[in-house]
Amino acid sequence: MIESVKIRRQCMLDFYSHYEHLCALQSSVPLKAVKANLAQGALDLTVDYIKAADWTPLLNALRHNKTLTSIGIRSFHQQCLEESGVERYKTYFRRRIPAIRSKDLTGQLCKAVKGCLSVSDVLKNLELQGLLLRERDLILLAKGLATASSLESVSLAHCPIGDGGLETICQSVKNSASIRCVNFTGCSLTWRGAEHIANVLKHQAMKRHGEAWANSLRYRRPDLDCMTGLRRITLNCNMLVGDRGASAFAVCLGEDLWLKALDLQHCGISNEGARSLLDALQTNTTLVVLDIRKNPLIDHVMMKNIIERVLLNGNSANPEYKWLTSLSSKDALKTRPKKRTIVLGSGRKGKATIRIGLPSKKSVSPGKKNTSVKDSYSPKPLPPGTKGFLPWRTAERAKRCRGGPVDSTEELPVKIQTDIPVKVTVESTSTSETEDTEYLGDIIHHPDLAKSLDKINVTKYQQLQV
Repeated sequence: MIESVKIRRQCMLDFYSHYEHLCALQSSVPLKAVKANLAQGALDLTVDYIKAADWTPLLNALRHNKTLTSIGIRSFHQQCLEESGVERYKTYFRRRIPAIRSKDLTGQLCKAVKGCLSVSDVLKNLELQGLLLRERDLILLAKGLATASSLESVSLAHCPIGDGGLETICQSVKNSASIRCVNFTGCSLTWRGAEHIANVLKHQAMKRHGEAWANSLRYRRPDLDCMTGLRRITLNCNMLVGDRGASAFAVCLGEDLWLKALDLQHCGISNEGARSLLDALQTNTTLVVLDIRKNPLIDHVMMKNIIERVLLNGNSANPEYKWLTSLSSKDALKTRPKKRTIVLGSGRKGKATIRIGLPSKKSVSPGKKNTSVKDSYSPKPLPPGTKGFLPWRTAERAKRCRGGPVDSTEELPVKIQTDIPVKVTVESTSTSETEDTEYLGDIIHHPDLAKSLDKINVTKYQQLQV
């Protein structure tokens, strides 16, 4: 056997050794980020700082690999910076444009991914985030997706592929037997893109119904969870999907038995689109996640009804289909103001520093409490024998019972040392069996009251279900 062919076959089973061998051939140093997650069988790279010369051995090693289970290529470069009108920083931004933004390099990357998809039997996750993929690149990627035998998840988040690029990808996804999750977050999609994905669901539903009918012969029960096809669709941050895109999904969801999760955050949906989705949920019992949060045109009551209906569907749901975490709380933590220290200079007694930002906390002595001026003021107690004098025990009882009689059933607000209001319920012991019988008699004589109590019990039961 030829020595080069022997080395290539050996290196197909060891990605890093193949990569090191290719780096040695062109006298370059292997990147440390390539080896970071290879122990878990994953290639996870942020490619904004990778030079053009370092891409050649990496792509050649990726093209023939058979061992990676996950590939993640991410770019966080903002296109708006290089297009800004500030002439002063024009050369600076031109110098900082990453090599992955070039037309030739994205074509080589998609060609390498296509080769890996065609030869690998273990690759499950593919994530290309923030890349500028052209039409030629998407055609290469679609050919690779059509030949993939083990791929389960595809993510093109924040790649501005548009409706035309999504249609190219959907031609391969709709006939795939293994792809279960697709993520098109922030891909510049409109309602036409939503219709493309809805057509994929219709095409797969026809095949699944035929398979379910074949499995139901001879009184057998078909296992719907074991059938192939899409289970989760994520279309967040596509503001032009709107009500027309939501209604396109609602038509499919009415009779769908397989889709488990649909994420539509920041999609410009109003009450009209939400109402069509709610009508589809009246007959759909398999969808366990319908995320329409962060759509400010939807009323709170409408959103609550949809979420409650979806939660009722998810009583026996598979735990792999979960609600995506909201980023608002994390962003709030990231934007917390930080202290800034300014060193003025050094003298005899040391450096003078000024801290700007959060207010400094005053030290409190252990014996004193941090109280406000209002709480710290208290009038001087009257001496015994004067008018208006009260013993301290009597005064405390008066404060405690000032809200009303204690023997009746009511809620009294009580404040603990931490200034957190706590409601304490004091139950009276004056109830008896005769009062209970009279109460039941009143209900019998007043049927309207009985009906209202039945409605209350139904609503409580629904809340308990949720």
